[in-house]
Amino acid sequence: MDCEKIGALIRAARRERGMTQRALAEALHISDRTVSKWERGAGCPDVSLLTALSDRLGVDLARMLAGDASPNREKGDSMRRMQFFACPICGNVVTATGEAAVSCCGRKLEALTPQKAEGAHRLQVETVEDEWFLTTGHPMEKGHFLSFVAWVTGDRAVLVRTYPEWELQVRIPRRGHGTLLHYCTEHGLFYQLL
Repeated sequence: MDCEKIGALIRAARRERGMTQRALAEALHISDRTVSKWERGAGCPDVSLLTALSDRLGVDLARMLAGDASPNREKGDSMRRMQFFACPICGNVVTATGEAAVSCCGRKLEALTPQKAEGAHRLQVETVEDEWFLTTGHPMEKGHFLSFVAWVTGDRAVLVRTYPEWELQVRIPRRGHGTLLHYCTEHGLFYQLL
């Protein structure tokens, strides 16, 4: 841990929130001299204060310990580069249009890597009026099912949550070309181009 980097990050985050050293110290039930010591790089926060400090400053704990709160290098300028994250514990689905550090249920989530849909993982697509009607022969049992279906184009995304023990029948608006993605709870994320 680099105390100078951590101190600089604490100072920047505190100022960004419009807090004085005294206000931060009072919120953490410590002296303002302690906050000053951290910001000068003369010491690091005690482990027992890290969670509260992270919450008060709105900085991710891991990034605070690294002394790095720099913005993402990649801008989320295209929906086509959308990343999907799925929590294996609770089934939560999170999306990001740029670089993101995502955690759920106390675990850091990695972005899902899409693989080309083939065989049982390929969705059947029919045109019905001005929509695509999606069905599948994929199992929809409690332990093995498709958790969501997403339609992604350059400027928009449609995400439809699906549930076990329900037959998968999804309608999505038919608008140009894009990527159809779906997530199998056992085998991962799949894509097919439409």
